[in-house]
Amino acid sequence: MHSWTLEDSARVPGNGGEMRLYRRDGEFSIRVDEDELMNSQVHGSEDALAELACSRVRARPQPRVLLGGLGMGYTLAAALQVLGPEARVVVAELVPAVVAWNRGPLGGLAGHPLDDRRVTVREVDVRKVMRADKSGFDAILLDVDNGPEGLTRQENNWLYSLDGLSVAFAALRSGGLLAVWSAGPDPAFTQRLHKAGFLVEEVLIKLHGVAEGERHTIWLGSRVE
Repeated sequence: MHSWTLEDSARVPGNGGEMRLYRRDGEFSIRVDEDELMNSQVHGSEDALAELACSRVRARPQPRVLLGGLGMGYTLAAALQVLGPEARVVVAELVPAVVAWNRGPLGGLAGHPLDDRRVTVREVDVRKVMRADKSGFDAILLDVDNGPEGLTRQENNWLYSLDGLSVAFAALRSGGLLAVWSAGPDPAFTQRLHKAGFLVEEVLIKLHGVAEGERHTIWLGSRVE
C-alpha cells in the first residue's frame, strides 16, 4: 500500500486549524492538524444521519432540509436518495476548499451530489442560515465537527450550546427535526437538547471496518409543539 499524499490544504476560517486533504490510492482522508475528521472508507454513520432524518420528513409537501457541513458529500448523497423530486436541500459549508474538493477529486465518491438540481450551496457558517430563516426548514442536519464541541474551530461550540440549539429550534417548522452527528456520546449535550425544547432520541451506529465495538452517535431532536 502506498503512503498518504497531501492533495491540498486550506485554513479553517476563524480560529480553526489547517484542513488537509490526503489521498492514498483510491482512499481519501480529511484532517485538521493531526485529527482525522473523515475517511472515504468509513461513512456509514454519516449515511445514517441523513437516512434517519430525511425519512421522517420526506412525505411533507416540498420538504426543505438544511445540511451543516459538506464533508465528502456522503451525507448529502444519502439525503438526496431518501428525499423526493420536490425537496430542496441547502448546504452550508464554511470552508470554500471543501466545496471545491467535492466538485473535483472527491466528487465521484458519493456520485457528484452537488450536481443535483435540488441542491443549493452556501459558503457560510450554518448559524447564519439558521438565524436568517426562522421556521424555514423541515429538517436540520449538523455534521460540522467531530461532535458537540469545537474540534476544527472553537466557534463551533456555539452550535451545540443552549443558545445555538434554541436558534436551531426556531429555524425548524412545527414537527421539524434536528439531527446531530457525533463521534461519541455526550450526556450533557442530550440534556441541553431537552432544555432547548426538543423531544430527544439517541441512536448508536455500529461502524464497519474499524475497532470492534466502536460506535458513532446520532441525536434526533423533534420540535413538538
